[in-house]
Amino acid sequence: MKQITKDVFSVGVIDWNMRNFHGNTFITKNGVTYNSYLINDKEPALIDVVHKGFEDEFIKNILEIISPEKIKHVILNHLEPDHSGAIEYMAKVLKNAKFYGTAKLKEGLLKYYDLNIEINVVKTGDKINLGNNTLTFVEVPMVHWPDSMITYCPEKKILFSNDAFGQHIATNKTFTDEIGQDILWQEVAKYYANILWPLGTMIEKSVNNLLTMNLPIDFVAPSHGLVWRNNINKVIEKYLSWTKNEVKNKVVVVYETMWGSTQIMAREIVRALTNNNIEVKMFDIAKTDFAEVAYEMLEAKAFVIGSSTHDNEMLAYIAGYMHFLKGMKPKNRIAVSFGSFGWAGGAVKEIATNLSSFGIEVIDQISAKFKPNKEEIEKCYQAGEKLSKALLEHCY
Repeated sequence: MKQITKDVFSVGVIDWNMRNFHGNTFITKNGVTYNSYLINDKEPALIDVVHKGFEDEFIKNILEIISPEKIKHVILNHLEPDHSGAIEYMAKVLKNAKFYGTAKLKEGLLKYYDLNIEINVVKTGDKINLGNNTLTFVEVPMVHWPDSMITYCPEKKILFSNDAFGQHIATNKTFTDEIGQDILWQEVAKYYANILWPLGTMIEKSVNNLLTMNLPIDFVAPSHGLVWRNNINKVIEKYLSWTKNEVKNKVVVVYETMWGSTQIMAREIVRALTNNNIEVKMFDIAKTDFAEVAYEMLEAKAFVIGSSTHDNEMLAYIAGYMHFLKGMKPKNRIAVSFGSFGWAGGAVKEIATNLSSFGIEVIDQISAKFKPNKEEIEKCYQAGEKLSKALLEHCY
């Protein structure tokens, strides 16, 4: 249990050991939290429950403040199991509580779980009175499921922001300013890149709608990670920048190699970029988790994607990453495809075709047969030069 402000407590749980999140596409090396918030008023309210398997710890946290039977209202901002997994157990424990969520949440919750409770459907603008405090609901569909909403308490100036503005950091600290800022902002960006990036248009609309409401906000309490009491405007500005796909002169090189030839090509492209003072990150996708690469790509103007050819196609890991990248819906990017082959090519063209179908402009394609010779290595360097020139001329 951790106090946020008078009568408002964080009663969620820390999952120190979670490493594979969101269908194993998000490696969470810093663990995660499943946040829940308790407002201890005349009619106490609980904002969200936690993941299944953490019920005992969750109850202990609540008991440090009040008996669960005293809770009168349970707000369910989101259906996803990391938010709602303990609901079957909690529905039996919270015997005197009313439950609230959107129409889409009600539909999904009753499909996911074996429940014998009434879900009171709420929509934007609806309110409930707790005594000294009120809760107002705002629907934010596709931030990041159709059922999503956020909850605002005007008396405490707290925005319970659901999946927006969260981070995957397991820590017993309460606020974002209590940990190292480098790791904080990295995890904020990584969370956005891997969970919310494809939904930028809808997130931009929801954030702008919130801004037009002119809500006084002293705290932002997300469903994962730490609570914001400082830098609230900064994190909102970051989100709006990401929703617009704003980028900088940075290149991310991602490749998969069979016998090392494609890696030689990748390093030569990177050498040219480095000599032109272009920021660059390089990854062998067979040795790197997708979440880390997506984080680096979030603000990068250019992608360089390479693969050896096997059976006229990309290798398996890079093919999987291309499928993942398609789902991220990156915009306002340029790219280069490259790779080596033995008896017949195919991967380089396949990569280029995929990137073009994502709406990414492919400005060069480079192939090398077997181990790249001097001329083919020079072509790789020239591709890096060409990409550097494109970035520097436009000054993204």
